Amino acid sequence: MKKDTRLIHAGRAKKYTGTAVNPPLVRASTIVFDTFAELKHATLNRGNRVPFYGRRGTDTHFALQEAMCELEGGAGCALYPCGAAAVSGALLTFLKQGDHLLMVDSVYEPTRALCDKVLAGYGIETTYYDPQIGAAIAGLIRPNTKVIFLESPGSLSFEMQDIPAITSVAQQHNIVTILDNTWASPILCQPFALGVDVSIQAATKYIVGHSDVMLGTATANEKHWPALREHSYLMGYCTSADDAYAALRGLRTLAVRLKQHEQSALTVAHWLAKRPEVETVLHPALPQHPGHDIFKRDFSGSNGLFSFVLKQGSQRQVEALIEGMTHFKMGFSWGGYESLITATMKLQNLRSATAWPYSGPLIRLHIGLEDVEDLIDDLDAAFVRFANAAD
Repeated sequence: MKKDTRLIHAGRAKKYTGTAVNPPLVRASTIVFDTFAELKHATLNRGNRVPFYGRRGTDTHFALQEAMCELEGGAGCALYPCGAAAVSGALLTFLKQGDHLLMVDSVYEPTRALCDKVLAGYGIETTYYDPQIGAAIAGLIRPNTKVIFLESPGSLSFEMQDIPAITSVAQQHNIVTILDNTWASPILCQPFALGVDVSIQAATKYIVGHSDVMLGTATANEKHWPALREHSYLMGYCTSADDAYAALRGLRTLAVRLKQHEQSALTVAHWLAKRPEVETVLHPALPQHPGHDIFKRDFSGSNGLFSFVLKQGSQRQVEALIEGMTHFKMGFSWGGYESLITATMKLQNLRSATAWPYSGPLIRLHIGLEDVEDLIDDLDAAFVRFANAAD
């Protein structure tokens, strides 16, 4: 099946739906059994989507887990209360005291904070690496390196990583590779075909798609699924059936939403590239973007999230630009139907292994499902405010 068709059918096996179109919403803590044999069977089949206790999941959760495996290609999927929990849950599955982690320098800021403030306290050392290092990452591997973490494109700056080159090196050294695949959603990049061991989604974003649910997933290949499953279960990670149901519903419209996000974002990106105030537009689908060739090779499309860098701008000017928007709202996260805008004055503060080449402020946009002409008019007015706020 093509990906659009898979989105409609994934997780909709008759054992979950019965005679309905959608898997029903099943809320439960206690699961009751008619016989001791049934209870024993459920106890011994933790990895086979058999109801046992609410923390393990109900058929609503199992349907979503199965759908994620069908879409990303993994052997099993663990659910978490948010994307950050999926990141920490996956990392702590494969790392222990004395281990070494290779972390991409362009990573999502909360992941960096996890490494510096939590993993360091557990005796786990992190080395940050250039996102464009490719196969040269072999030079950073130590005898105790256990995990390489990737995020492509990078958070805020959108560098593309050569995922197959890095995973090939990792496989030669028996190192686990974990990819934050949220930007691509489950359908724009196939991580397991690129050699990744564990793929993470902040399902809060495009999977749910309506800015009203916190949810994370980590899908693993056959070799690493048992460890991820057991660690997640023993650490008590779980989600509500309502949130799993919302994610299943969001999957059905993911393809059509992404197509609109992509089309509108590219229109805005091209418009911004012509603005005299703009130094560069950071969007992997633009031919001038570093890593565009990797994007064309490994991704089947783009979405609504990208950044642009201003040639210059004071704090006052940036505040004037992002305040007073009509359609863009100031707020974190992305992936919903609404357009969002945030600003970062000094990205170098979020780097430790690479130098950020631009001096101007960075503006991140999420292009929602509004009419793109309205969004461009909103940004045009923002640049007027930006100019008027100059010292």
